[in-house]
Amino acid sequence: MKLSLKASAILSGFSAVLVLSSLACSASAQPMRFDGSYIGAGATGSVNSVGVPGGAATFGGAIQGRVAISNTPISVRASALFTDKNSAIIPTVTYDYGIGKNTNLYGGVGYSFVQNKGVATPLGNKNSTVLTAGIESQVAKGVVVYGDTKVGLKAYQGSNAAAVNVGGGVGLKF
Repeated sequence: MKLSLKASAILSGFSAVLVLSSLACSASAQPMRFDGSYIGAGATGSVNSVGVPGGAATFGGAIQGRVAISNTPISVRASALFTDKNSAIIPTVTYDYGIGKNTNLYGGVGYSFVQNKGVATPLGNKNSTVLTAGIESQVAKGVVVYGDTKVGLKAYQGSNAAAVNVGGGVGLKF
């Protein structure tokens, strides 16, 4: 079966249009966000507590989890920031924005419950409203890395100062 030159050109042109339109559609599509739930552990520390009444440069550990709410960009998260002297539990609700394959930026609000008020944690020394912003990415099957900044508003006894915390870790998807 011989194709004429004209038929070959038409078929090639039609194929090129299909391929290019397919590429254009996939390039303009929203990136696939990470939509899994995980629990992880890592390190955390305060970055502004020196000189604040009741504050001290405080470094410690963190356990953090995320439960994605199906078919929405909303997640419920919980963090436990701890030292050898005190801990803070922080439930949070976040909005998750996909920026690439299995990668999100997130921001949200929560509340810090300090175990022993007046004793420094990586996020202040009293209960406070917390704003959070971070990034998370599934880097291998079932493995997530994450990092975030938390700001505790009026998080120190005897001061209106905010506590700023930076942390990160590795989680396992469930």
